[in-house]
Amino acid sequence: MKQLNYKILLRKEPEGGYTVIVPSLPGCVTYGDNIEEAIEMAKEAIELYIESLRARREEIPTEENVLEYTLAVKSYA
Repeated sequence: MKQLNYKILLRKEPEGGYTVIVPSLPGCVTYGDNIEEAIEMAKEAIELYIESLRARREEIPTEENVLEYTLAVKSYA
C-alpha cells in the first residue's frame, strides 16, 4: 500500500471550531471542535474521498507536482 500525503488548511471559525479544507481533493471539507479533532476528521475525510474515487475507478490526485507559495497582497479596505 502506497502512502499518500496531502496538505490541509485549518481555518478557525468565529463560532468556534475549525473548518478543514484539502486543496488537492476538490470538495473534501470537514470540521472539528478543536485542532486535534479537525485533523482526525480530515484524515477520515481523505480516506473516504480516496475510497470513493477507487470505487468509481477514477484517478487519485496526488501532490507530487504541486508547488506551495504564500502570496502577500495589499488591501485598501
